[in-house]
Amino acid sequence: MIRGISFEIPNEYGRFLEDILKPFKVEDHNWWIGGEESYIILDGKLHALFSGLIECMEGDTLRNVIKNNDYYLIFQDLKAFPKGSKPIEIKTYDDFLRSNCELALLVVDSSYTTIYCKNVELVEALYSNAKKQDYTNIEYITEENDFRTGLSVW
Repeated sequence: MIRGISFEIPNEYGRFLEDILKPFKVEDHNWWIGGEESYIILDGKLHALFSGLIECMEGDTLRNVIKNNDYYLIFQDLKAFPKGSKPIEIKTYDDFLRSNCELALLVVDSSYTTIYCKNVELVEALYSNAKKQDYTNIEYITEENDFRTGLSVW
């Protein structure tokens, strides 16, 4: 069974969250955003991309942030929930399966990206998109090769 995909993005500034999530309707979801370490460039200075843990950000707001700014991802944890529902922290894959969380996106060490998604057709679209973006080491995550013990970047 396919759980998601993993790949590497370039270790540089850009709009990678926007590019990674092209096939996903960001604005149709509420987002749980971990208080990790990513930076946005404003007026030539670095600022936190997200100001700590955000338990619920509307999709329209997130779309605006990731589409209209350059940023540098170091560690980032984003989880998508249906609009109208309250996002919760998802710590394990079992938590993910039992919840109404539809997508979990994790970026570790600026490059290593993992996406868990319950919709297999969407996983295929995310995989194709990653190839189109020229990301490297693109692989499906399955029960056999998923050694992650938690769904967080720490």
